[in-house]
Amino acid sequence: MVEIMTEAACPKCGGTGWIIVEQAEVSGAARCDCVRAERARSLEEKAGIPPLYRAASLDNFLLPKDNPTAKRELGLVMNTVRVFAREFPLEKKPGLLLIGEPGTGKTHLAVAALRILISRGFEGLFFDYQNLLDRIRSGYDAASGASDKEAYRWALDAEVLLLDDLGAHRVTDWVEDTVTSIITYRCNQQKPVIVTTNLPDPDAGDAIVERAPASPGKIDYRISLADRIGSRARSRLFEMCRVVRMPLVEDYRLHKSR
Repeated sequence: MVEIMTEAACPKCGGTGWIIVEQAEVSGAARCDCVRAERARSLEEKAGIPPLYRAASLDNFLLPKDNPTAKRELGLVMNTVRVFAREFPLEKKPGLLLIGEPGTGKTHLAVAALRILISRGFEGLFFDYQNLLDRIRSGYDAASGASDKEAYRWALDAEVLLLDDLGAHRVTDWVEDTVTSIITYRCNQQKPVIVTTNLPDPDAGDAIVERAPASPGKIDYRISLADRIGSRARSRLFEMCRVVRMPLVEDYRLHKSR
């Protein structure tokens, strides 16, 4: 005889999803907390968060111990992300844009924010920017035999869309038109985005024009966010997002692995 193991029923509601509450001497039914917890688990499974970041949270984001300035500045960034997730949704600035160099912890913080929103019952979807473009492109490429036009629709309609590494793709008219279409639609419909990018932007305090250290008198021009996604998409993004500039710190991935 094979014993079948079943998940234990919730001790509060006995597995019904409802509990009896007493208010002003009147009995009534209310949803049990287990229903919300189960919904959050289901939403997180469907969110497409990569395995590397499935446990990302504000609690396990490591602040540097040997650099007081970096610790303080990253702590301020963490607090901004925490406030965003707590006050969400905001009508005027429903999104969050994290700008900074590779390895500063942007993706960890973005996923942490998304997971908080999911725990509150909002539906979220994670997309790596380049992978999203590849999937949308394949959906419109008849020769590939692919049928992934859903990716474009998901990017438009997701309640909360996380776009990781925005701008990590060579510039073409198709890329610019596609990104502008997604961001403009979401901005107009007040659908929030959480975005990370390695690309600098002058309005985030970045220098775009720099003197070349090896060649005095020569000027280097850094590729900016607007260069990669177009000025219209960039303008819309700043219109709808709280912009957070990550501090210059030691590579977070290396720091975390120690």
